[in-house]
Amino acid sequence: MTTQDSPRTAPGRGKGAAGSGAAGTAGAADPRRWYALVVIALAQLMVALDATIVSIALPSAQADLGASDAGRQWVITAYTLAFGGLLLLGGRLADYAGRRRTFLVGLVGFAASSALGGAAQDFGTLVAARGLQGAFGALLAPSALSLLAVTFTDGRERGKAFGIYGAIAGSGGALGLVLGGLLTDSLSWRWCLFVNVPVAVVTVLGARALLPRGGGTGLRGLDLPGAVLATAGLTAVVFGCAQAAPWGWDSAGVLGSLAAGALLLAGFAVRQARFAQPLLPLWVLRDRSRTAAYLAVALTVAGMFGVFLFLTYDLQVVLAYSPVRAGTALLPLSGTVLVSSSGFASRMLPRVGPRVLMVPGLAVTAVALLMLSRLTVDSGYVAQVLPAEIVLGAGLGCVFVPAFNVATTGVGPREAGIASAVVNTSQQVGASVGTALLNTVATSATAAYAASHVGASRVEALVHGFSTGALVAAGLLAAAAVLAFALLERPGDSA
Repeated sequence: MTTQDSPRTAPGRGKGAAGSGAAGTAGAADPRRWYALVVIALAQLMVALDATIVSIALPSAQADLGASDAGRQWVITAYTLAFGGLLLLGGRLADYAGRRRTFLVGLVGFAASSALGGAAQDFGTLVAARGLQGAFGALLAPSALSLLAVTFTDGRERGKAFGIYGAIAGSGGALGLVLGGLLTDSLSWRWCLFVNVPVAVVTVLGARALLPRGGGTGLRGLDLPGAVLATAGLTAVVFGCAQAAPWGWDSAGVLGSLAAGALLLAGFAVRQARFAQPLLPLWVLRDRSRTAAYLAVALTVAGMFGVFLFLTYDLQVVLAYSPVRAGTALLPLSGTVLVSSSGFASRMLPRVGPRVLMVPGLAVTAVALLMLSRLTVDSGYVAQVLPAEIVLGAGLGCVFVPAFNVATTGVGPREAGIASAVVNTSQQVGASVGTALLNTVATSATAAYAASHVGASRVEALVHGFSTGALVAAGLLAAAAVLAFALLERPGDSA
């Protein structure tokens, strides 16, 4: 193994790299760092909201633009495909072109594509705009997280900063449902996209004034073939999972897409092992705690996004809530994530370490999903949905804060962008795969229940499908807890 490949010997890649050197000193001494955190948090909030804000407005957009039932999913899928497929390239560009510059380009592009989608006069334009949002989000998200990682190097301050970031990442999806319902009911579905423009303008002004300048290392040697392999491979995998619901998991199109994705990703891994300046240095994945964080984020988001989908339909279809009321009913989940992340988890992280928080957090989240798997047509919001939301939020906060921290700890400033990109890729791929997988499980269970219970109502079949999907989601979180227990280093373990 060469020094370039080894995290123990490469310059700036050791366990203390993130907190050493000029970058660490400057970050700790910069009196503007907490204002910079506000700027970074605004950008992350915008990206997190867009993962779900359009979902609750989709029926109105579909009716307005005349989209088919089969085609409407692409408003969501185009975003996650572009986001998940381009994140590794976005993270590398942050390292090569400079984090601040990449952050600003991502902000401007995200705002422009949001405006294009809001003004769309046909469904194709809306889908294209959502794809562009995902592409610019792939620049914005890793540069934001890497800026956070190199700005806050003191242990206690880092815990607080990641607590705020984790709270936004964990609650942004639910907040998007609330805001989407309010905007759709009071104005128009178009404002679910237009709302990004003023937020982006404020964030750009703040970024130009507060974020540190960094020249990057230059684009020379950027692994574009590797970027094509990674992007195409992830896109094929996400596409296959997204099409599993309408086509079926055993269809030639789904199996072919998944097989092609696996082959492309295998080719990407081979290239990264041989290329002098890889897009994804494999040493990033050799740290077992970092790998555990990536897996935990992917599995947690997979279960969480599937459950958001089920809860939205349960509230609106089964309980007959309006979009605004349904979104408001999810606020306790967001509030609990906020309290758990910024209050409990961020304070405890420097004292007990990530393992003590993440493993119980994943287990608690699994319990919340088991609670939701017990839903019936007679289940009320206060008696069964609300308690599950509170338990779910408490668990999520204890997962996201340490996971984001571990994902970027022990990485030198020059590699912070790619380490951040991998954890963001875990989020997006987890969201795409989880939504497709759990939606397929729920749809199949609904159809099977309707076939075997001839006198059952459509609502009874739907709730049975939701419950089955939540049970599978609980299994994903239980698996994540086992992996985190096995892989995360205990305090005192050797590196």
